[in-house]
Amino acid sequence: MKKVNIPVGRSDFEYIRKNDFYYIDKTGLIEELLKTSARQVTLITRPRRFGKTLNMSMMAEFFDIQKDSTFLFKGLSISKNPELCSVWMNQYPVVFISFRNVDGLDFHQAYAKLYSTIEDLYNEHLYLMESKNLNPNDLRFIRNITEETAAQVHIENSLLRLTRMLSAHYGKPVILLIDEYDVPLAKASVKGYYREMLNVMRGVLSVLKDNAALCFAVVTGCLQIVKESIFTGTNNFVTDTISDSRLDKYFGFTQVDVDQLLQDTKLSDHKEEIKEWYNGYLFGNCNVYCPWDVMNHVENLLLDPSAPPADYWEHTSHNDVIYQFISTTEADINDKFETLLAGGYIIEPIEPHLTYDILHSSERNLWTLLYFTGYLTRMQIKDIPETPADGSLALTIPNAEIRRLFQKSVSEWFLAKTQASDRSELFNALWNGDAGQMQDFLNDTLFDTISYHDYQESFYHAFLAGLLSRKGYKVESNYENGLERSDIVVKDRKNRRAAVIETKIADSENRLAAACEDALKQIGKKQYAAAVQKAGYRQVTSFGIAFYQKQCRVEKMTAGK
Repeated sequence: MKKVNIPVGRSDFEYIRKNDFYYIDKTGLIEELLKTSARQVTLITRPRRFGKTLNMSMMAEFFDIQKDSTFLFKGLSISKNPELCSVWMNQYPVVFISFRNVDGLDFHQAYAKLYSTIEDLYNEHLYLMESKNLNPNDLRFIRNITEETAAQVHIENSLLRLTRMLSAHYGKPVILLIDEYDVPLAKASVKGYYREMLNVMRGVLSVLKDNAALCFAVVTGCLQIVKESIFTGTNNFVTDTISDSRLDKYFGFTQVDVDQLLQDTKLSDHKEEIKEWYNGYLFGNCNVYCPWDVMNHVENLLLDPSAPPADYWEHTSHNDVIYQFISTTEADINDKFETLLAGGYIIEPIEPHLTYDILHSSERNLWTLLYFTGYLTRMQIKDIPETPADGSLALTIPNAEIRRLFQKSVSEWFLAKTQASDRSELFNALWNGDAGQMQDFLNDTLFDTISYHDYQESFYHAFLAGLLSRKGYKVESNYENGLERSDIVVKDRKNRRAAVIETKIADSENRLAAACEDALKQIGKKQYAAAVQKAGYRQVTSFGIAFYQKQCRVEKMTAGK
């Protein structure tokens, strides 16, 4: 079998094609966009790692007048349209810029990154210094940028000026490709300099407004920022989001794409596993996989056929939006999260136009953010019993990877919350053997938590372990003790006292007492408490705790003092 080179982490179309990396053909995107080339600006929004940058790189190679890209597109679908290729391939000056690296702890650092990005772009076009079609002011402008003496107003005007200079040099309008336009604003919103960055980016993106030097522009990002906020005055502006069907199959892998990839790599036996973990997104009318996940997992399987699925997408960015949500005190939001984590769906109104400074100002905006950034996906109407109202969507968690990400986030949030809270009531009850007080505390805490795993024993075990940790006591979880493993042992070495806890799940509220009794019998039968006593602890209190959904019962017995 011919070796299959998986291009994980590579989004340079020329490099992938020249070096014979595996490429899933998305060149049909070019044909689709050219059907409406009279539209001045097309904004395409998709979640991170769904192929935006690679597609933009592919378009840059196709249109760029400085290159001969025929061999790069040989055998791809676009090459089957020779008439289109003769008119458009390598026939136009291209400006391709990505703002994905514009970030910083403060505005000064982020602006320096923005300047560097603009400077790199101008260095790509230094041949303009030899152009006979530019005037001295143009040449001075280029020198100011590349010699790092340009003022902020020049940076804000840099793309507009470059498109005009390229158009003058070539005598043709320019195709402008702007990738990840909203990253600087997303980073600025988190770091606290949103207004300053918005002002700069509004100037940079003024290149899209009434620019006679433009043939057309394609802009990509994660969110559609309110037009009046950043694209002020831009006419003939069209947006394609994950709710739209026109470009649905060009961002993400379709089932046909994945089946072909697995066939080519002899990994078809992993089809259902990959589908469960990385499929589930509905873009327009097309079900798609996350390309980043699929490519990473296929690469790992080629190295180790027994490699388990992993959370590849999670580590490509911070997941602050989830923490923002689950940290709310609104009970209805917690209930909705529990519905989602149980595999259900919720119906929520979606706000298609947002600004980063108001993302967290309402529950509606937060559900919208989770949807457009890929943490949730929409369900088809045929798959739900009711029809959502206009402006609302049925939302669900797309796959096993994202569900595990939510579960992990809930666990981390709960642990941080409990460790920062006053748990003196719980520990007083623990050491005083007050089962009633402990039961009341646990029931109150359970009511405020977000549950998942269908209330499996592992959930309650983690729940208790989190509550009992980091208070200066030694907490042993599933520690080898007696004849088997007790669930939790809390040891106060200084006062030579300990608590042994065994948990059970009841199948109904009426069975809580019986389940508690079973837990206490297990402690005695397996000699959990006796083993702790033999280790030198004078007071050992044993608790049986039974759970049913968000209810618990606590009973205790004492062995020696």
